[in-house]
Amino acid sequence: MSRRDLRLRVRPFAPRDQAAAHRLILHGLGERWGAIDPSLNPDLNDIAASFHDGGFWVAERAGALVGTAGWHRRAPKQAEIVRMAVATSHRRLGVGHALLQALLRDVRAHGISTVVLETNDDWHSAIAFYEANGFRLTHREASEFGPIRWFRLDLA
Repeated sequence: MSRRDLRLRVRPFAPRDQAAAHRLILHGLGERWGAIDPSLNPDLNDIAASFHDGGFWVAERAGALVGTAGWHRRAPKQAEIVRMAVATSHRRLGVGHALLQALLRDVRAHGISTVVLETNDDWHSAIAFYEANGFRLTHREASEFGPIRWFRLDLA
């Protein structure tokens, strides 16, 4: 499949997306970590409620959910991106980029001028993706799951 053949639809999350989004995100985390403890991800049990202070977007192709991206407001003019996930079969086809662009339009519409995010220090593909989309490393820190990197994008 090529980017031209993708026929992707990016839209706001709807309650009917709950189960598929939950599965997709946990599957992606399982690929990264090798195993998943669902109790560590309670925000996924009710995505609509968990993202009431921000937004949550999904990408679908041929009726199947193939990507997710969410944001929370951290301060009056700052948002944090979380829960970026793309199905294994749809990576490197522009799904993540399409989701990120929709998410950035959404945060701008909410008056936000700065976007931050964190990712694990050894998730090289995620780091390369964010850097390619204009995010700049602000700092590294330790976490209970290993070292993480924080990134920032100023929206002008």
